[in-house]
Amino acid sequence: MKKQIGNLFVVLIFLIFNRSHSQEALQSDVSKISSGVFSEAKILPIKLSYSINELKKETNDSTYIASELSYQSNDGTWKSLPIQLRARGNNRLKNCFFAPLKIKIKKADAHETIFKGNKSIKAVLPCLLQSESDDIVIKEYLIYKLFETISPYYFKTRLVDIDFDQIKNNKTKSHRLKGFFIEDDKTLAKRVDGKSYDRFVHPLNQDELSSVRNAFFQFMIGNTDFSQAYGHNVKLFYIDKKMTPVPYDFDMSGFVDASYAVVSQIQGESLGTSSVTERIYRGFMRDAAVFEQVRKEFLSKKSEIITILDNNAHYFEDPQSFATGKDYILSFFDILVNENRFKNEILDQARKE
Repeated sequence: MKKQIGNLFVVLIFLIFNRSHSQEALQSDVSKISSGVFSEAKILPIKLSYSINELKKETNDSTYIASELSYQSNDGTWKSLPIQLRARGNNRLKNCFFAPLKIKIKKADAHETIFKGNKSIKAVLPCLLQSESDDIVIKEYLIYKLFETISPYYFKTRLVDIDFDQIKNNKTKSHRLKGFFIEDDKTLAKRVDGKSYDRFVHPLNQDELSSVRNAFFQFMIGNTDFSQAYGHNVKLFYIDKKMTPVPYDFDMSGFVDASYAVVSQIQGESLGTSSVTERIYRGFMRDAAVFEQVRKEFLSKKSEIITILDNNAHYFEDPQSFATGKDYILSFFDILVNENRFKNEILDQARKE
């Protein structure tokens, strides 16, 4: 009897120790996760300094310029790390004053920082020097946040306040900008236990639910500047033995309605619209049950989508810009709940080839 009690005591001590050890390990894991650059929603103050002319001159994908990134930690102190920069994108690179950035960070430099685990990050800056530039950036950032409600697979983002020192002719000009970081393709692939895929895959050979969700989403934000087949502003990931599209770059959408936005051409052909705010459904024909399922999914997410918009209204400098964007999203749900409009503007417009 004493032996049995002794054994039970040993087992009890083992369970208590194991549970305590597991909790400590879990807390350690949570601590590591919570310190990541994409783990918090609050805006991150950063500082950048480089020559725009030098950056745009070096446009090769493998050519970077050396710089430094500083960021404000939660305790208010500033930390810095060396980085390498290159300009990215095509349209924005040619037409914008501030080009979007690709930031490379060495593993050793990122180790003790919030950038640990992110060897590279994309950064979106305002396109032009104009009064509504920051609001345009906020709108594009919000699109990424809205897609998080639609799909389990998405690019993580983090809004940033940028103190940017533009170096020109040995002089420095300071700019205060809104921007945001975007998770890198490889980081996303690792996070979802998938692989990024760069070859042509016809949308009809992609996961049907993910494909239709993406098409509905692009229609909701009024975006035609994408191609699931040719990988234009859509990245394919092989996840759970399925090809899954994940969209990015939304500045040409009707929701953003940027002053520099132009009506997209697909494979050199006009879509017949005169404004980026005109919606066109660009998805392919699928079984009616799939369309109906995705329709119900979006309708069930309406309140969550509107809440996300409302919770970020305070970032806008122009309240009317926010109101116009919100009304644009609400007009999408007006289409979904109307049987005739849903049929005429989505079902009947689905592409056959």
